[in-house]
Amino acid sequence: LHPRQTDRLGTLLGLLSLALEFTSEPTAAEEVYTNTWAVHIEGGPQEADRISRKHGFINHGNVSSTAVDSVRWAEQQVSRRRKKRDVYTEPSDPKFPQQWYLSNPSQADLNAKGAWSQGYTGRGVVVTILDDGIEKDHPDLATNYDPEASYDVNDGDSDPQPRYTQRNENRHGTRCAGEVAAAANNNVCGVGVAYNTKIGGVRMLDGEVTDMVEAHSLSLNSQHIHIYSASWGPEDDGKTVDGPAKLAKEAFLRGVTEGRGRLGSIFVWASGNGGREKDSCNCDGYTNSIYTLSISSTTQYGMVPWYSEACSSTLATTFSSGNPNEKQIVTTDLRQKCTDSHTGTSASAPLAAGIIALALEANMNLTWRDMQHLVVRTSHPAHLSTDDWSTNGVGRRVSHSYGYGLLDAGAMVALAQNWTSVGPQHQCVLTMLSEPRDISSRLLFSKTLDACWGKPEYVSSLEHVQARLTLSYNHRGNLAIHLISPLGTRSTLLAPRPKDYSSEGFNDWAFMTTHSWDEDPRGEWTLEIENVSEQGHDYGNRTSGYLHTPPHIHQRLSAPLFFLLSLLLTPEGALLAYVYIV
Repeated sequence: LHPRQTDRLGTLLGLLSLALEFTSEPTAAEEVYTNTWAVHIEGGPQEADRISRKHGFINHGNVSSTAVDSVRWAEQQVSRRRKKRDVYTEPSDPKFPQQWYLSNPSQADLNAKGAWSQGYTGRGVVVTILDDGIEKDHPDLATNYDPEASYDVNDGDSDPQPRYTQRNENRHGTRCAGEVAAAANNNVCGVGVAYNTKIGGVRMLDGEVTDMVEAHSLSLNSQHIHIYSASWGPEDDGKTVDGPAKLAKEAFLRGVTEGRGRLGSIFVWASGNGGREKDSCNCDGYTNSIYTLSISSTTQYGMVPWYSEACSSTLATTFSSGNPNEKQIVTTDLRQKCTDSHTGTSASAPLAAGIIALALEANMNLTWRDMQHLVVRTSHPAHLSTDDWSTNGVGRRVSHSYGYGLLDAGAMVALAQNWTSVGPQHQCVLTMLSEPRDISSRLLFSKTLDACWGKPEYVSSLEHVQARLTLSYNHRGNLAIHLISPLGTRSTLLAPRPKDYSSEGFNDWAFMTTHSWDEDPRGEWTLEIENVSEQGHDYGNRTSGYLHTPPHIHQRLSAPLFFLLSLLLTPEGALLAYVYIV
């Protein structure tokens, strides 16, 4: 309550002698006063309106229909604790006790129970699975199935039912759907992390996948669907550099600018399974996109799985499969069955989509960027083992294997409820390096940037940092690229890929990092590019930091390198690099 308001009430009524004490964190025994007063005023509604206007208050009308004939009392309203008297109980589904990643008192979990106990189960949120179809009549999916969130792009009809084969190779989408929205308390299989979410499926991987197929899938019914979950991408073979083409890029941009009533469609993406091939998810233009929320995997015991790809664009992590002695994911399976052996980062992204659905139920006004901020602020590094954890310029722990850590459903919904939107993006374009440069064994280039200080497009705080490079090189897999922020955060934009023998180099390729989130972009940025050969280099330590080049190796670029760093996205998309901000 503003002190002047207290004075006005005292003058008006002559009834109150207030001594208000304010503390930043009231204890359970202390009363929390609001800015609302209940006042009994003589003379009826007209007199109440007149007195309210005179003293700068707002009259919200009668509390009851009782006639008012005198000033009886005035009382400042106190916030009172009220709790719903329903009792939270765990789902009774037969496989729920085996869903160790949702609720596990003895070790780390995704804290789904923490969200459920607050009353959030995904109700009112729509998720669709972009994959090889969804078994819409599965007994654990049928009650949550949403035909408006479904389509068969491969065959051009409204039925996303998978094509059945002897080897059941089209089971992927049904498995992913169950992780999100398998129904609770129906005596079938387990539960989805957001078990009251409406679930749809887009059949688009069981046929020829073209730019048009992808764009159609990514833009399906974007005013109805809230979250798109995708567990696919280019080959994870350690040598491919590929991403969305023209139409798919346009679908992403339209999704975040126009989807979901202009709050932005939320695209959740699996980071990739190329770990054994020493692949980098920054060479995948879907996970590497600022528009996707890229999710990696950890095992039951918090280790980096053998298939996991490390890169600087990964935002956070959920559980999946690991070594033979570690448990896998329980979910719906093709032919109305249940499985306890869903694996890979394919299993991680739908769990994240379900947690995001819980957060969206808590606050349906969240933008696509708000959701990424919530993920950064509530993910936990604890219990996740890797040797490349580092502390960024604002004190957050971050890793190329795990992003900001393990998603926490309970923390996500708690923070989402009263979240204030980060607001519109600003646009600032600055050139870091525009003249041609050769690389011998190493190029180290630094430049101080002002982030458009003093201009309307001034950038004060980073989100994504995206650097586009064009270069030619006769053995692409020997390149290592790092970007160091003014606050000293070192992102590995590209680690060496021993299976990438391509001589194509990179053509205007966007390397992205999330590691400088919330940092001030003003100051000296450093770009570091090295030639790294297999001789004398341990590829197993591929994200640990500085990559050494043996002194006798002197490979050179066959064409000049161009590097631009610019602040924030231009919708026209013609820039050579981006940095995103609050």
